[in-house]
Amino acid sequence: MPDAQRIVIRIKKGKDGRTALSCTRADGTTTWQRQLGGQAVFFPKHDLTHCAVESTLGLRKGFYGLVSAGWDFSDFGSPWPRGKIPPEANISEMIVGFFDLERRIGERGIAADLNQELADYCVETGLRAQFQFTENDLARVRARRAELFAQWDAVLPGDSLEVVFDPPVAVSYLLI
Repeated sequence: MPDAQRIVIRIKKGKDGRTALSCTRADGTTTWQRQLGGQAVFFPKHDLTHCAVESTLGLRKGFYGLVSAGWDFSDFGSPWPRGKIPPEANISEMIVGFFDLERRIGERGIAADLNQELADYCVETGLRAQFQFTENDLARVRARRAELFAQWDAVLPGDSLEVVFDPPVAVSYLLI
């Protein structure tokens, strides 16, 4: 029986600079979107960072967790057909944003800062969570992200990168 969390992520690099992201769920259903201009440059690596973060840290309720549960890309924005993104999924987005910032400014963040940012968010949203991300956790995410980025950079225009998202059962944080 296939893991209900497993999805195949496919990012196509168009010959015209566009990109297309599709996700095929374990049940065979698919969601997809195209990206143009600056979005076509930014989002493939942002989406690959989600894959690195969520699979390495075992975040099963993040972006790809929602997609595997049936969310379509059109559900992630106004008019929010499934409602706002759950707070647990925003944790994943915040961690990805932490790594996107590193990529943008060229400086590495530290685990203590990420843990504090997440703790502050939990207080603001009423989530009860404990975060114990370590420098080793961040290094593992960076290593996986670097592998994915290298694979993406090697994709020729007109070709695609396929990655299986199948996060481990264990998680690095505990929602209580």
